[in-house]
Amino acid sequence: MVPPGPIPEVRDAAAFGRVAVLLGGRSAERAVSLKSGAQVLAALRRRGVDAHPVDAAGDVVGALREGGFDRAFIALHGRGGEDGVIQGALEVLGIPYTGSGVLGSALSMDKLRCKQLWRGLGLPTPPWAVLPPAGDPRPAVQALGLPLMVKPALEGSSIGAAKVTRGEDLAAARDAAAPYGPVIAERWIEGAEYTAAILGETVLPLIRLETPRTFYDYAAKYEADDTRYHCPCGLPATQERALAELALEAFRAVGASGWGRVDLMVDAAGAPWLLEVNTVPGMTDHSLVPMAARAAGIGFDELVWRILATSMEARR
Repeated sequence: MVPPGPIPEVRDAAAFGRVAVLLGGRSAERAVSLKSGAQVLAALRRRGVDAHPVDAAGDVVGALREGGFDRAFIALHGRGGEDGVIQGALEVLGIPYTGSGVLGSALSMDKLRCKQLWRGLGLPTPPWAVLPPAGDPRPAVQALGLPLMVKPALEGSSIGAAKVTRGEDLAAARDAAAPYGPVIAERWIEGAEYTAAILGETVLPLIRLETPRTFYDYAAKYEADDTRYHCPCGLPATQERALAELALEAFRAVGASGWGRVDLMVDAAGAPWLLEVNTVPGMTDHSLVPMAARAAGIGFDELVWRILATSMEARR
């Protein structure tokens, strides 16, 4: 593992004060967020924290302003929770919160700008093209080849994502993703998929993902029982460390902090490719960060405690 970073050490639950667990919201990932939030809430209460659920689908600013909260644990996934919006509201309200700040959240959620930043820094990410909202998208095939991964630029959990193997199917895939916002096509990388969970400045043991489905889609992430998670990931120690260091560099590059997850592929030639950053990963029974934490000897309740402790850090 990459050496630990400076998450503040908190021993007394009273030090956290009254905590809002932000969950639900209005994004396409609401159902997952409700599950994550419920498990986080239960863990905090088991550790004696004065924690209360706040569904961000309603007047969340009013609820936070009137609730007398000392800090917030953000368990919101997708738009409104991972894109800097709730982080900005909490900044205005003067309420400390877990995880990345406004900039890191916004850049990580926007796959297009995240990839542009990585490319500018010389970090490896699959070539891509922005698909036009109307008209013929097949010039992307000429530029990138086939297959392609088509995905909304502003969604998570693989919502709206599809693999395209024929040029004539590209328009339909774009149109299916378009309700979620701008759409990008990315060169398909054939190889093994890994995820690197980050806690503070520690990269937890990598997990290799294996699914019988076409790719690690929404169903494979949250519903399927045949998705396989390999931790240890099976890589030689030197290669795993190199991937961990790349993931941490990519995480820092977008201004992310506190905790999160970096997803990446390794192709048949052994070359790594960065896919995306998740600044508020899932905390459900299928989720990857708790799985990686267990492999590092960190139980779920302790993991949640440490994530809450990131709210004690000064914002930079």
